[in-house]
Parts: sequence; C-alpha cells; structure tokens
Amino acid sequence: MTLLKWAVVPLVLLSACSSTRKEGAGAEPLRLLPLSQQLALRQTWLEKRHGMLLEMMRRHGVGMWIIVNEEFHDDPLTQFVAPPLPYAGNRDIFVFVDAGADGLRRVALTGYGEEALQRFFEIPTEGRSSAEVLAELVARHQPQRIALSTGGKRGVTRSLTRDGYLFVKEALGADAEARFVSAEPLIEEYLDTRIPEEWEHYRGMVALTDAIVKEALSSAVVVPGTTTVGDVRRWLYDKVGSLGVGTWFQPDLRVQRQGGVGTTSRGFLAVAKESLVIERGDLLHVDFGISHLGLHTDWQKMAYVLREGETDAPVGLKTALANTHALQDVLMLKASRPGRSSAEVFQETMAEMGARGIQADVYSHPLGNQGHGLGASIDFRSATRKEAPKPLREGSYIAIELSTTTPVPEWGGQKVAVMEEDPAYLTAEGWKFFVPRQEAFYLIR
Repeated sequence: MTLLKWAVVPLVLLSACSSTRKEGAGAEPLRLLPLSQQLALRQTWLEKRHGMLLEMMRRHGVGMWIIVNEEFHDDPLTQFVAPPLPYAGNRDIFVFVDAGADGLRRVALTGYGEEALQRFFEIPTEGRSSAEVLAELVARHQPQRIALSTGGKRGVTRSLTRDGYLFVKEALGADAEARFVSAEPLIEEYLDTRIPEEWEHYRGMVALTDAIVKEALSSAVVVPGTTTVGDVRRWLYDKVGSLGVGTWFQPDLRVQRQGGVGTTSRGFLAVAKESLVIERGDLLHVDFGISHLGLHTDWQKMAYVLREGETDAPVGLKTALANTHALQDVLMLKASRPGRSSAEVFQETMAEMGARGIQADVYSHPLGNQGHGLGASIDFRSATRKEAPKPLREGSYIAIELSTTTPVPEWGGQKVAVMEEDPAYLTAEGWKFFVPRQEAFYLIR
C-alpha cells in the first residue's frame, strides 16, 4: 500500500495464516480488526498463555498466585491473566493454584460472573465471600509459597495495594503471611514469553509505526520555516487517534542544527521545545510507539531537512548514520545469542566499537506487554546491576535502542548523534528486525 493509503484507509488485523514469517518489504500491511474481534483474538492468546503457566509456577516454586484488581485502579497484570475486559467490581481477584495431579486450577472472585470469565475460570456460587473462598483454597491445596505482586523492582511487579495486601493477609490468616513471596520472577517470565500467534500481528504493528513516522517526517507534515516541533507532536497524537490505536508515551522530537548547542537530559540529547520552528538544514529525530492488542512498539528514526539546492544529506551525516548501522550489526548479529548474558553482549559490543574508534551508546530494552518490558536489557547498566546479568531468551522481543556520536566535517567538526530504535526478535542467529531498518535519512524537501 502507498503511504497515502496508509493515511486514509481504515487499517483490520490479518490473522497469521502461514507458519512462514514474512519479513521485510514483502510483508502484508496491518489492518485493524473491529474491537469485538480484537477481544476474541486476545482471548485465544490467553488460553495459550494459561497453558504455559503451571510449568512456570513450578519452575519458580510457586504454589499459588494471587492478583488483586481494585475498582477503577486496575492491576496492570489483569488484562494479561484474565480476559481483557473492563472490570468494575469493588475488588476482583484472580487466583492460580498448582493442584498437583489435577493440574492448574483457576478461580475468579469477581463482582460479576461474566460469560467470558467462565471460559477461563471457576466462578464460585453466589453467597460466598472472596475471603471465604481464598481461605478454602489455601486449606485444600496447602501452597507452601503464595506469590503476590510485592517487592518487585518494576511497577507491574509491585502493583498490589496496601489495602489489597491486608485483605489477602486477613482472609488467609496470620500464619499464611510467612508463605508470601514476591511474584516478580514469575511475572517476568510470564510477560517476557511471546507466543507464535502474536508474531504476525506485532510485525504489522511495527510496519504501521514505520508508516506513521515516515509520514510525520515528510514534506506532507513539515514545512521548513513554519512547522514547529509541537505541530509534529500533535500530528502524531491525532494520527494514532484517527487509526484507533494508542500510544504508551508522548512522542518526542529532537533537533540538531549546525552551530546549535544541544542540551542534555539524563545524559541524552534533550527533547526540543514545542515552540522550536523546524528550519532547513536541521537533523530531526522522533521517538514514538503505538499500543494495540496489549502490545507496544518503540521506534526512533531520523530525517534531514534539505537546504536550498541540496538533493541529499551531507556526506558527513551519512557517515554518522553508517556508524550507527555498524553498531546495530555488531549488537544484533555478532554479539547476541540465546543464553548469553546481557552484560556479555553489552561489553563485547562496546569493545568492538572502541576498536573501530566509534563513540557508541547502547540502551536497548525488552518489548511486548509493556513498552519498557520485563526481561534482559542490553544497556550501559547491564554490567553494573547488583543482581546477576539476565540471559537472552530465544523468541523474546526487544527494542534495539542505541546511538553513535560522530564529528561531521560539513558542520565544522560538530558532533552529531544518530539515534535509532527498532523492535526485533531473538533467533538462534541473533536479533532480527520485524521490518527493515532505516538505511538512509528521510528527506524533507
């Protein structure tokens, strides 16, 4: 489909009708399903996820896992452990129990015993309180370790409210508190495990992200000397709204300009002020992602605003982009393999860049059910974290997020950062992009 069609045609998610993964330019574009079909699709994924859960619980020594959803204060796990529907009960509880030879037992203690829930969970009979049912489950199955969303390092792993904790503690009795453990390791494996059925839909999401950004960084949106950074940001908001998808963080734009003094934020090139007018000769960078089907993309690309008489970006800028390509190649294909630790991959990548004389930074992170997902991050913190470095897991999704900084002769030796970010998935041969990377700067005429 042409870029114009991307902008005007309502976009319906294709099913993964082939076991062959279609990569690159020949892949089908994303089309959006009606909401009812999106919910039905996610429920088929949920059935597959529940099928893997008992093995995960046993691997982490968890006999019972309890997720507590508060009214209008949803636990971030709810949409991934239960049908992704609105839950408006005062306190809805989802319980997973290792029932030994009887397998995984799933019980939902909710204000409304909706039909979709009955497909996945036992619904206790009317008249029995959640506290009574919880106590009976513990008495019957005697779990030695009861996992709760407490004590984790990330929001999704420490999401149990204080009152929710007190409710569970009181329902199970004071003796049960000694069995409480953090569900963090179980949550991480559960959310970091991608299933094959998601792949084609996610690839379509990445292709859609690419199409939106290409349009945003084009003459269709940017008029040099007139368009502001805020105009482009607002255009991106309106675009995702018109397409019926969401975004999990506000779109950011950065502008590098010959003779300009770039400010920094947390060690990175700072986001440009919304009032900044985009001019000819500017190097633009956008950081943007979409949310759909409980999954998220993360995408960074760069464009050059041509000066009068120019037909391409200066050679020095293209050299800077080539340096970032070299960094991508080493990280993705040379250093990364399933089972290697994130720290090993980072250190090997940086050593290679140092040997080539390229100033590089790597800050890649998992993707999936969160934009900043759980799992092994390959970044400058990998080798210094207190906990043991995490191994790369085949099939995981990641945002290959990184940059190089290169002096540009045409800009008087001024250093320019070329920042790229692409979703990728891990194979036995290394990371692979869902869609081709940016091989040249987008040009705004």
